[in-house]
Amino acid sequence: MLVFPNAKLNLGLHITERRPDGFHTLETVMLPLPWCDALEVLPAAETTLTLTGRPIPGDPATNLCRRAYELLQADFPAVPPVHLHLHKVVPIGAGLGGGSADAAFALRALNQVLQLGLPDEQLEAYARRLGSDCAFFIRNEPALALGRGDELQPLALPQLRGAACKVIYPNLHISTAEAYAGVTPQAPAHELRAALAGSVESWRDTVVNDFEASLAPKYPLLGELKAQLYAAGAAYASLSGSGSAVFGLWLELAAPPALDLPAEYLVWDGQL
Repeated sequence: MLVFPNAKLNLGLHITERRPDGFHTLETVMLPLPWCDALEVLPAAETTLTLTGRPIPGDPATNLCRRAYELLQADFPAVPPVHLHLHKVVPIGAGLGGGSADAAFALRALNQVLQLGLPDEQLEAYARRLGSDCAFFIRNEPALALGRGDELQPLALPQLRGAACKVIYPNLHISTAEAYAGVTPQAPAHELRAALAGSVESWRDTVVNDFEASLAPKYPLLGELKAQLYAAGAAYASLSGSGSAVFGLWLELAAPPALDLPAEYLVWDGQL
């Protein structure tokens, strides 16, 4: 089976408190972004994982796709071995959830290939054990995410249907630990669901990513990219997740305008 784990964008991200378990309570809206990796699952004599595409740091034995198989195998010891091949396209350390998507799509694909018949609710429970963002990618639909980011409420965003989108990854890796180290939890100035009910143009003042306040002074190019997107006519622009990808949305264009960007930057252009 061949599947294509897609990235996600965050619309607003409020960090409201630090939890006793070391995580943070947050409020954000996540929506699928069709910038995709490729993951193949094949029958095999023994379970293996191979990687191509963008380099993935760390030991392949701890890769989230491999861990997804091991989670299922622990509860279903009779499952046969598989070969997993991941071709990495979505940049890492970009706030786009690429690794989380790979894990969730691995669970979904293995559920089908191994004929386990697990419902989405059970797949989400496994996904939560792999990472806070992972559960979102099981249903892979726009959702308000609360708690650690794994308490999901479906959210319709009809005003974004067909919106042109540009995502810019400035070849800058920002780890989740680094991003969270700079934030001070606080109550948001605007309730996110209510803010998103307004016009997309109004989001500029009401839909805020809390990571920007600490990361933009440290990495001025993030603010410069956001300003460049607005100068090009974007209705809304923001950092995604904990960064470093910055995105812009256009409602009246079939495709986002071209920008003069350094050759080493990765850019995704398309429609939501």
